[in-house]
This record gives sequence, C-alpha cells and structure tokens, in this order.
Amino acid sequence: MRQALARKVRGSKRRRKAAARVAALHAKVRRQRLDGAHKAALALVSGYGVIVYEDLRIANMTRSASGTIEAPGRNVAQKSGLNRSILDAGWGVFLTVLAHKAESAGREVIAVNPANTSRTCARCWHVAKENRVTQAEFACTACGHTAHADVNAAINILRAGLALREAAGAA
Repeated sequence: MRQALARKVRGSKRRRKAAARVAALHAKVRRQRLDGAHKAALALVSGYGVIVYEDLRIANMTRSASGTIEAPGRNVAQKSGLNRSILDAGWGVFLTVLAHKAESAGREVIAVNPANTSRTCARCWHVAKENRVTQAEFACTACGHTAHADVNAAINILRAGLALREAAGAA
C-alpha cells in the first residue's frame, strides 16, 4: 500500500485515496495492538494481586546505532530491526493499560530497577557478568546453580519488587 502511495502524483485525487487506505490500515493495526494490550493486562490483573516488572528505559533501548561522522556505529541495520521489534511490541502502551486496569481493580503494580537482574544468581545472590553464559542460559560461577536465564531474572525481579513493597509498607 505504501509503495502504491509513493507512485501516485502529489496532490492528485488518487493519491488522497491511497493515503486514506494507508491511514485506515495503520489505524487497524493500532486498534489490534491496543486490544491485545487490554486482553493481556486483564489476564494479569484478574490472575494476580501484585504485578512486578522491570522498569526498562524503552527510549534508551531504541536509540539509534548510527553514531557520529567520525565514529560511525556498527550493525546499524540489525539495530534498526531490533528497534522496530521493540516499538512494535508496544511495551509503553501495555504498561499504561496495565497500570490503569490494576488501579481500578485494586491491584498493585511495582516497577523494579533492571540493574543486574539477569546477572544475579537467584540462589546465592552472586553478581557477575560471567554468570550469563548465553542469551538463554544462566550458570552461577560461585555456587554452580544453572537455570534458564529469563526464569532466573524473573525470580530476581519478583524478589526485588516484594522487597520494595515491604519497605514501602514499613515506612
């Protein structure tokens, strides 16, 4: 559709029609994403009383890899594809919808600082870059604990969130 729009003569009636079709498709995708966010947030809010998540900086994660004229960036094409995937997932919209649904349902949503959540051992609390063997594998260099890296990080995030909740309750 966008290619057909690009071929049309600027200011023509056919170009306006093509632009309207492209806009309608973008609106449909936006509604589908918003519907998915609402459904996922409702499932979490109805299933759990406390929801803890990593407070990732989406704007920093999607920053360009282009660099400067003196020092150009590396893997610019791959970075742009990753940026598109992150933005297509709609994390920011999902978190906004989740916060509103949790508040109206009386649930608690806690944001956790993401620093070292994937490098910390869930068993012995040892923090080291070497603990993260691969993207999917976690192996603690201190105690030998092995687990899926995402499961290990999720345990750390939950513990940090519950600690924040407890500290807020004590204060």
